[in-house]
Amino acid sequence: MHLISTNSTVLAEGGGRSGKTFAFLRAICIRASKQKSDHLAARYRFSHAKQALCYQTMPDVLQSLGLQKHVTLNKTDWFYEFPNGSTIWIGGLDEKTRTDKILGNEYATVFLNEASQISFESRETLVTRINPPDGMRGIELVDYNPPSIQHWGYQVFHKREFPDGRPVPEDDFALIKINPIDNPHLSPEYVERLKHLSPAKRKRFLEGEYSLDAGSLWRRAWFRYGAPPPGLHRVVIGVDPAGSAHGDEIGIVAVGMKDDEYYVLDDVSCHGTPNEWAAVVASIYNKWEADAVIAEKNYGGDMVEHTIKSAQKSLNVRLVNASRGKVVRAEPISALYEQGKVTHRTAFADMEDEMCIYEPGGDFSPNRLDAAVWALSELSDGGASMLDVV
Repeated sequence: MHLISTNSTVLAEGGGRSGKTFAFLRAICIRASKQKSDHLAARYRFSHAKQALCYQTMPDVLQSLGLQKHVTLNKTDWFYEFPNGSTIWIGGLDEKTRTDKILGNEYATVFLNEASQISFESRETLVTRINPPDGMRGIELVDYNPPSIQHWGYQVFHKREFPDGRPVPEDDFALIKINPIDNPHLSPEYVERLKHLSPAKRKRFLEGEYSLDAGSLWRRAWFRYGAPPPGLHRVVIGVDPAGSAHGDEIGIVAVGMKDDEYYVLDDVSCHGTPNEWAAVVASIYNKWEADAVIAEKNYGGDMVEHTIKSAQKSLNVRLVNASRGKVVRAEPISALYEQGKVTHRTAFADMEDEMCIYEPGGDFSPNRLDAAVWALSELSDGGASMLDVV
């Protein structure tokens, strides 16, 4: 890719499965093959990095270069090793021990995959680890499906200024846009499915366009970030089951509180079978030592509780009934954000996008938003009446 050879920082933006990740990983493999060097490909969650990079993309990349029999994957520390001693490390930023291990190395290339979920602060920390061997340039690669225009990627590569207002160098920080229609290996059926997404998701995943935050309930300026304090008084897991059997996302969000302050700790919303998403609920419940799961009852009734407890019988599950409209439930929670009473542990890009683009009467279901509202309502008593609790 010409942009990589002439720039130290490159963003590839565009719709889903357009070939962005494949192109960047292929470029990294070529760099690793030419000279002994270390490289990093990182996502926010390690489980996503392992699945998307190791199991889905890298096998095709290595085969395209004829390296599938010569490059080995170390599944203990999760790095690829080349015959010349080069390595490509696969990393996640969601756990401190894993992040510390990443920051203990230096790399010729740092690749931020799906960087819509990565904060600018994390990005700045990672690029301090770029220190290539003699004779090789240090490179930062970034890719994502375009999030909101408030994301640092839009500010840096389109507005041409860093978040603190400094100008971006005119001779660097290049971008390229690649959409599914540009990928000759995609089936027409896949592109056709993207055409039937909701307008907001079609704009992002098919057309590769940024969100303009057209919603009326949340504003980007209301999001605060920081580590939760020790000794949270309560932690609950909000769950919004899918409203259809056609692969809708299940909202799963962990929220804690101390005094009258609230902390969004995790967003692990996912697609999956009932057994799969119930296991995710149990895992996040144990991780944050939660005291309750707050789940919407409307879709599935008692089956929702049975599904969750099938993963772990000891989970404390409370079902809530969506007896009032979504906006009525969400307004008191958006007010907490406006008052500065809610802090996000890190940038939860997908959830924040849902909050900022949701408009009453729209045609998409904001499952992450709903899960957060259920959890925050339980902790604040601000969004649930006695008629909502079963």
